[in-house]
Amino acid sequence: MNIIVFLKQVPGAAKVDIDEKTGTLKRQGIESKMNPYDLYALETALRINALRGGKVSALSMGPGQAAETLREAFAMGVDSAALLSDAAFAGSDVLATSRALAQAVMKLGSYDLIICGKQTTDGDTAQVGPETAEFLNIPHTANVTEIISVGDTITLKMDMGDSVQTIEMPFPCLITVEKDIFTPRLPSYRLKLESAEREITVLTLDDLFENDPGAYGLDGSPTRVERVFPPESTAEKIIVSGSGDEAAEFLYAKLKELKFV
Repeated sequence: MNIIVFLKQVPGAAKVDIDEKTGTLKRQGIESKMNPYDLYALETALRINALRGGKVSALSMGPGQAAETLREAFAMGVDSAALLSDAAFAGSDVLATSRALAQAVMKLGSYDLIICGKQTTDGDTAQVGPETAEFLNIPHTANVTEIISVGDTITLKMDMGDSVQTIEMPFPCLITVEKDIFTPRLPSYRLKLESAEREITVLTLDDLFENDPGAYGLDGSPTRVERVFPPESTAEKIIVSGSGDEAAEFLYAKLKELKFV
């Protein structure tokens, strides 16, 4: 079975810079990490692979530094990795991103299952997985909480908020998994050393079957963010001295002043 896992590198800190012209994050040179939700997708892929055998590939889209996330995936057990990276993709919204990822999947060749995390911590839209599946014209389901069986088809449980549904889907298909479906493993130092020189396939716009630059990036994004700005820091430290009763009275008065009570 050939499994592809979508991974994304996201900011590792709350303080980020925003490009005022495009309304997008400035990702170059900032502290980054693997999207936490993607760790559950990766663990799900590795567990299915342990049962069925085959190959697990990781696919990411981003600037060159996103290769760090793919190196981490190697240390967790994936067999191959590809990075979709080109200035033409900068500023892509979820639709343009999904189109690019679908094109990359087709370029990589045959697959049975695509697994994504529920969402990303920098966008929180939870749309890229399902939209990619629509571009690929394959069945998909989101909010997967349990893998029941994997045979000629895959059977799983999907959280619908007020109910849980059991779904059976044929291959190829795409799923997005909830956090805690499995406990993600830690990277292996041995695998990190063994994969240090392993090649990461880099795909650019020219490598895609549909390589019209107008279909990606800001030009290919039908949605635009009007304004993005980091939250203002309003932390204020107050030291209260006196007895417990005096401190409690001061705290209550302060909360009342701020309309919290």
